[in-house]
Amino acid sequence: MKKLLFFCLILFLQATLAQQPSTSAEKVMEALEQKAKMVETSLVRNIPLKNIGPSIMSGRVVDLDVNPNNPTEFFVAYASGGLWHTATNGISFTPVLDSSNTQNIGDIAVDWATGTIWVGTGENNSSRSSYAGIGMLKSTDKGKTWQNMGLHDSQHIGRILINPNNSNEVVVGVTGHLYSSNQERGVYKTTDGGTTWNKTLFINDATGIIDMAFAPNNFNIQYAAAWQKDRKAWNFEGNGAASGIYKSVDGGSNWSLVTTPESGFPTGAGVGRIGLAVFDENTVYAVHDSQFRREKKTTEKKDELTKDDFKAMDKETFLALDVKKLNDYLKTNGFQEKYKAENVKQMVRSGVAKPVDLAKYLENANSLLFDTPVVGAEVYRSDDAGATWKKMNKNYINDLFYSYGYYFAQIRVDPSNKDRIYLAGVPLIKSEDGGNTYTSIGKENVHADHHALWINPKMPGHLINGNDGGLNISYDNGQNWMKNNSPTVAQFYAINVDNEKPYNVYGGLQDNGVWKGAHNNKQDSHWHQTGKNPWQMIMGGDGMQVQIDNRNSNIVYTGFQFGNYYRLDLENDKRKYIQPKHELGESPYRFNWQTPILLSQHNQDILYLGGNKLHRSLNKGDDWEVISGDLTQGGKKGNVAYGTLATISESPFKFGLLYTGSDDGLVQVSKNGGGSWENISSSFPKNLWVSEVAASKHKKERVYATLNGYRWDDFTAYVYVSDNHGKSWKNISGNIPDSPVNALVEDPENEDLLFVGTDNGLYVSFNRGESWQLFQNGMPNVAVHDLVIQPEAKHLLIGTHGRSIYKANIAALQQINPEVLSKALMVFGVKNIKHSKGWGNSWSSWITPDTPGLDVNFYCATSGTCTAKVLTANGTEVSSTEIDASKGLNILSYDLAFSKKGKSNFLKKNKMKLTEAKNGKTYLPKGNYLVEISGNGQVEKVEFKIE
Repeated sequence: MKKLLFFCLILFLQATLAQQPSTSAEKVMEALEQKAKMVETSLVRNIPLKNIGPSIMSGRVVDLDVNPNNPTEFFVAYASGGLWHTATNGISFTPVLDSSNTQNIGDIAVDWATGTIWVGTGENNSSRSSYAGIGMLKSTDKGKTWQNMGLHDSQHIGRILINPNNSNEVVVGVTGHLYSSNQERGVYKTTDGGTTWNKTLFINDATGIIDMAFAPNNFNIQYAAAWQKDRKAWNFEGNGAASGIYKSVDGGSNWSLVTTPESGFPTGAGVGRIGLAVFDENTVYAVHDSQFRREKKTTEKKDELTKDDFKAMDKETFLALDVKKLNDYLKTNGFQEKYKAENVKQMVRSGVAKPVDLAKYLENANSLLFDTPVVGAEVYRSDDAGATWKKMNKNYINDLFYSYGYYFAQIRVDPSNKDRIYLAGVPLIKSEDGGNTYTSIGKENVHADHHALWINPKMPGHLINGNDGGLNISYDNGQNWMKNNSPTVAQFYAINVDNEKPYNVYGGLQDNGVWKGAHNNKQDSHWHQTGKNPWQMIMGGDGMQVQIDNRNSNIVYTGFQFGNYYRLDLENDKRKYIQPKHELGESPYRFNWQTPILLSQHNQDILYLGGNKLHRSLNKGDDWEVISGDLTQGGKKGNVAYGTLATISESPFKFGLLYTGSDDGLVQVSKNGGGSWENISSSFPKNLWVSEVAASKHKKERVYATLNGYRWDDFTAYVYVSDNHGKSWKNISGNIPDSPVNALVEDPENEDLLFVGTDNGLYVSFNRGESWQLFQNGMPNVAVHDLVIQPEAKHLLIGTHGRSIYKANIAALQQINPEVLSKALMVFGVKNIKHSKGWGNSWSSWITPDTPGLDVNFYCATSGTCTAKVLTANGTEVSSTEIDASKGLNILSYDLAFSKKGKSNFLKKNKMKLTEAKNGKTYLPKGNYLVEISGNGQVEKVEFKIE
């Protein structure tokens, strides 16, 4: 008996330890403090990251706040791209949240009378890439500085209400943790501008507040939408009996449930997300994502076969099916050619397959998502201040939410018309009869998936709309729209580069497809004139990973969510669908939302693709073979694809030395091309998402792995290295502040140089992970999703999920080694530059001329003043300056122009004519030059040539 109890105890402990504890708010805030200190001490604090766009496709807008006295001024909040301000009706924008600790926003509110801005951090949508926040931020200087006002453990904010008559009185609806239960949910109120908060409504630790609204002329009358949900990596329950609507008549200090069983509003376990809109003190609207099942309708039996016909069909009935009808079903539904009616009947007859397999064959994570027969969107109105509710739509509102209303549920009522309402979902729709009938007001230049809408109370028809594709403005009630997408706020999942000159950058984006653009393109409005944007879409859907054939960059492998991949021939505008298909009778393959693909470095005809098994094609995806068993823990019952591969790597030293990482915590290795596999992750924390596995470019036995606990609300940084094919691992996360890790890349030239991207930043290590430096000069605290190095250009490309793509020149970083770090001063070599007569000149005085520039990188062991001189080959000084150098890497940016004294020095020793450019500068002529930098008691020189 004692042995049995001991065994049960062990199982209990194993089950308990299998889930990592969520990271406390205290640890999150400590990590932010640690990161802030790293800014000052980083050896790369002066190396810039340059944003290269794109902006055209934008990113997800979650909220708007418009100046009621001047609607050409407003703020736009992006889910993970920060807060942007315009005073030009959206023609231009300025980011105002870049100095804060996060770019993740759930809601904003502005007190226009005082200029106070409130930002509730942490997106209120519960999508796969809805990032957590750090509480309530407040600015009293139009976004120049920000102060954290608390609610640190809220993680996701639903709505903020400011009393129009008292800016210190603020009521906040807190959604709470996305992946775990927590107490900091409900309604919070402050009357002293956020110094103190009082929790005025708490339902339970799984139910938060997703929306709030108040009567336009009476702040005391407020409504709050409670939402019970439970999201896991494998399942999302977006409804529960605790969901409902609460009302306050004292400005949010006390609350009562108004959606009782007698009220007419749905109650019970099927109540999903609710959105609110208040017209006046009596009239309030609610849009409800009903997860109750639709009533079954008896319809006449169709002549053709459907998937559902096979789910309960017995063997005898199946074998008696008409061959033509069965063949029609097989052909219509895309079964492989080998599955002809007679072949399938023989498989069923011999017991190899069952009739139900003809239904299962068509089902995957994506199709099952849309097969759910729920009621979906419905609109209710109360005309007695919430006491009773009436359903306004007589018919189903189809194709608004589909079955993922957890991502939407926004409703607006026109302040000048009680019966004109707007619903935001996949389309944007309008009703003129209080919600009974609808028309779509989306147009060809308006993206799908809508989350924000402002209606001008003084000018009917003037709308500002925010969606997954940015911002649109209409002045005719949605008949025509302007697109206002100048902010670089694209949300990349994955990026890659080719070897063209100039090289191109490719990337897959959240709900915005896959795009391609030259790395040195200009991000301006010239494309409005030419009709050609420097970035071009090459695939739709939610864009995913990209592989480019290094023999012909027109051959690109990419696709959209759940493994729907294609081989593109960009030159001939052709595409072929290449997703591997399971055999009839097999369980369908499970594909991750972001399915991994990889072209073999050893043969560019060989492509790997990961489902729950690893697939290999020897002919560019035309045919596939399975080269593994299930490399995951087997999946879990739920409505989200899980138990899938998330990352693949192949060693450059040996064909078939393969590594995989799964979304449920397994890292596996095969040393024989998939002939056999070994689990090498037993020492890791359990069940975490393997975000990256990377075979080393420098040592055959070396491999790196990163784990991500975001889906457990575990924000610890997990980075590991092994020097023996994964038999043992070393934790090298070191001093990286707590934040889930998404990406790691090893430099191709310097084996000690590593880069890591987390949910709020970028880090570099010069000693293979022993210690890390913050690497974010020019980039705000945004999620880094992918990293890639263009080896010839020596550029690091950073794909962010919220601020598009950044580029950094890492040539100097590649030369850092222990010897360099031991020196007092070190100057790195520079490339020669080609002379141009156009320097400083232009054909028109109205056009800014091109100007040259030379960046000289140098390392200082200590901070202090350094002197920089530019000399001719014979030692004539042509320019000089002093530099306030930091400890670490510094950059001397030289414009290749003479100083006044330098020009005089040069002419004394060189009898030649120097022509002054139109911009007033005289540039150096062709020749050989030296840059001399002195500091720390040392003098270092480097040569360059103007050719």
